[in-house]
Amino acid sequence: MRVLLRAMALAVAATLSACAVQGPARHVDALPPQQWQAPLPHNGSQADLATWWRGQADGLLVQLIESAQAVSPTVASAASRIAQSRAERVAAGAALLPNVDAAASVNRSNQQSALPMGTTSQAAFNASWEVDLFGANRAARDAAQARLESAHAGWHDARVSVAAEVANQYYGLRACEQLLAVAQQDARSRTDTERLTELSAKAGFQSPASLALARASAADGNNRYLAQRAACDIDVKVLSALTAVDEPALRQKLAAGLPVAGTAPAMAIAELPARTLSQRPDVFTAEREVAAASADVGNAQAQRYPRLTLSGSVGVANFRAGGDSTQTDTWTIGPVALSLPVFDAGRRRANVDSANARYDAAVSSYRATVRQAVSEVEQALVNLDSTAARAGHAQSALEGYRANYAAVDERYRNGMASLFELEDARRTRLAAEQTVINLQRDRSAAWVALYRAAGGGFTPPASAQATAPSTASASATTAPTGDRAATKLAAVTPAVIARAPDRARPAAN
Repeated sequence: MRVLLRAMALAVAATLSACAVQGPARHVDALPPQQWQAPLPHNGSQADLATWWRGQADGLLVQLIESAQAVSPTVASAASRIAQSRAERVAAGAALLPNVDAAASVNRSNQQSALPMGTTSQAAFNASWEVDLFGANRAARDAAQARLESAHAGWHDARVSVAAEVANQYYGLRACEQLLAVAQQDARSRTDTERLTELSAKAGFQSPASLALARASAADGNNRYLAQRAACDIDVKVLSALTAVDEPALRQKLAAGLPVAGTAPAMAIAELPARTLSQRPDVFTAEREVAAASADVGNAQAQRYPRLTLSGSVGVANFRAGGDSTQTDTWTIGPVALSLPVFDAGRRRANVDSANARYDAAVSSYRATVRQAVSEVEQALVNLDSTAARAGHAQSALEGYRANYAAVDERYRNGMASLFELEDARRTRLAAEQTVINLQRDRSAAWVALYRAAGGGFTPPASAQATAPSTASASATTAPTGDRAATKLAAVTPAVIARAPDRARPAAN
């Protein structure tokens, strides 16, 4: 009879467990545009992108980015969130399994009965298990799994952000150095003009006003040079703080650092926005938050239904009295307890409403993240196209202004042009020099922005692309097998290896 009752109880539990409560949709339509509205770089040709890479590779930038990522507090915080999420995932999965505890006790007693005074020793294993009738624990596990995958994506996003920040700072410093060289050359030219004008004024060929203008121009050139040098010094200090490289050592590296030829994987922008956006860690994070919020709704709904628990124990006991020992084996199965929510003043219903509200917010945030991602990629594409179109015109203008300045300078030295003409030609040439350098810097910044907007080489785990969740477990210092989170800084540097934490193996459940 007892066996029959146990079998019936287990059968009822199995039947009820098939009636798990389902939350709202875990995957929602992100509503991306059907096509890009901005021109793709090099028409999306990977070969052309790789050619651009070979022209931009810089070994020093690789070292600086790796150093910055190693000391970044943002990356460290993201790694700690992975460890925390992994622990929560393990705890949530453990709730689906029986819980076993060991207990031992010894007591000595004297009773007013026929039993003599003696010592009782006991040891037992106590087990308890909550049958997940309506999927509450499974929903909690799924939510924890989604947040673990989200934490992995956040870790990659943190590394991408650090890499982009260092790259922008590095390219800005290199541009500053070029502007400093132009300012130094301009200051020397103005000083030379001042010297010639002073000689001509002493000989009576130039007016005092021309001499005053030449001196003012030389002073202005020196002022520009000193201001530019200070700006470069500040950039070096900022880069030193980002990378934790001592400033003297950094200056030596910068002085000796030359572009290193090399190859790197091309960064292709897919024709369809949906393909590119799936590579962005922030979009993936927002999508995982939707899945986690859906599981939270299922968990809250399941809390409103009955809960079934089963417990039991097995152990041994020994009673020793008057030199004699009596040993017995003990075991129990049960009780099988079923708890039914009756009245909670609306607490469980309020929890469901709260979970539904968080789900709606997660969906809205996900779609907003997608819209922002599309905008960022489009802006980067527009900037790339614009800088490419302007480069030829800017270089042609610089060559023309250089030729004009050389001709006016020659005429001035021969007394056939005024100082005002020379200064006007100098100003236009200097502006053209600065325009070309700033345009090169803007183009590098646009590539960095596109690298970041396209996800920085992130690839969602295959398990996350399917409907079934998966987990990850390993040290935050080891590299995942086949994880493209370790891709190099696309269109920025050829060897930024992102050693991402291993994806966790599925926990027992």
